[in-house]
Amino acid sequence: MKIIILGAGQVGGSLALSLANENNDITVVDTDTLILQDIQDRADLRTVVGEASHPSVLAQAGAKDADMIIALTNSDETNMVACQVAYTLFHTPTKIARIRAVEYLTYSDLFVQEALPVDVLISPEHLISQYIQRLIEYPGSLQVLDFANGQIKLLVIRAEADGPLIGKRLEDIWEAMPETEAKVVAIYRNDDSITLDSNTVIDAEDEVFFLASSANAMTLTTQLRGADKPYKRVLLAGGGNIGFHLAKALESKYQVKIIEAYPERANYLSESLDKAIVLQGDAADQDMLLEENIENMDIFCALTNDDEANILSAMLAKRLGANKVMSLINRPSYVDLVESGMIDIAISPQQVTLGTLLAHVRKGDIVAVHSLRRGAAEAIEAVAHGDKKTSKVVGRNIEQINLPSGATIGAIVRGDEVMMAEADITIESEDHVIIFLANKIAVKDIEKLFQVSATFI
Repeated sequence: MKIIILGAGQVGGSLALSLANENNDITVVDTDTLILQDIQDRADLRTVVGEASHPSVLAQAGAKDADMIIALTNSDETNMVACQVAYTLFHTPTKIARIRAVEYLTYSDLFVQEALPVDVLISPEHLISQYIQRLIEYPGSLQVLDFANGQIKLLVIRAEADGPLIGKRLEDIWEAMPETEAKVVAIYRNDDSITLDSNTVIDAEDEVFFLASSANAMTLTTQLRGADKPYKRVLLAGGGNIGFHLAKALESKYQVKIIEAYPERANYLSESLDKAIVLQGDAADQDMLLEENIENMDIFCALTNDDEANILSAMLAKRLGANKVMSLINRPSYVDLVESGMIDIAISPQQVTLGTLLAHVRKGDIVAVHSLRRGAAEAIEAVAHGDKKTSKVVGRNIEQINLPSGATIGAIVRGDEVMMAEADITIESEDHVIIFLANKIAVKDIEKLFQVSATFI
């Protein structure tokens, strides 16, 4: 697929590297020659220096025969104009734009072919707010991801040294939860995926990946979270778009406080939120945190746009007694560094956004993609089409499907029915199949597996 990525920032750069490694024809456009040179040194792709919305720059990038344009610059206006130019002058089939301003997102009628021809809108702040909200709703989880319109959840849980998972064989986990339908699709130990069978024993610090129906997901986390109790008191540091959306979503169910440094923004938050308490001040001020009883907080989330400030305030909150701390971190090099220390969960905005973008790039009927393990692994929701003559999966038992190495079918959704994968289940047309890939190199094989062919027999 020929794809033009406009903007080589954290999200654009990550996406370019991910797609280039899958043998796509990628061109990246940016005004910063140094950033483009760095990306070109790391992957086989083209770069063009210039303004993303200029027709001459898009022409140079190959917009005339591009399959897709993904506009990810820091300017909403540039992204929208670039999509308009691509549609009007080059008839680009698919146009994706990152739009941050709520003012634009409020008016969906703007984004139609006769107005602003953007086929897919990506709002990172909204995606990240939803991501954090799920982590708060499922205590003890490192990641909580949705599939099949929320019918299935992928839960990543770290096996704590004093937790109920330690020393258990996989087949023994369910003895204490006989009514809970779920499946372990992967275990990572010391950053490596290990081979699973019924006798695999879970060790301390293992990251265990569970698939469960949404109805069973809460029961699962309740049973497995060990000492973690349901969260009630939440303190958010940073009242930007992410902090505001998250506070709005949580304030009806949780006791929410939000710290904002700028008085004007704090006043806006105070007027816009119903129940959340807004505090104007510095989230890294020890006296302020102590005054707000940080030691009684179930969770502290650092959500400003400054990585260093987020890391320091989260570490301080943890030292002062906060139960769990999360930090929003843009720089990939910081993420692994801080998660090995005092910060419980480091949230990478580009990884959260990346999965949504990949779902629109994948071939075959791939309706959801979640990037895992810093982009090394993926979980995919694919829809099976055709029949036994035209499809490599329809009409076949799971054990008969030729999956690539490291791929595991975890669950099938058939209408309103959720089924954990068993070897003798037969895939039917229109089934939604949830697949875990320990190594994203296998993505192309999965795409081919779910493509319908008129000649396949």
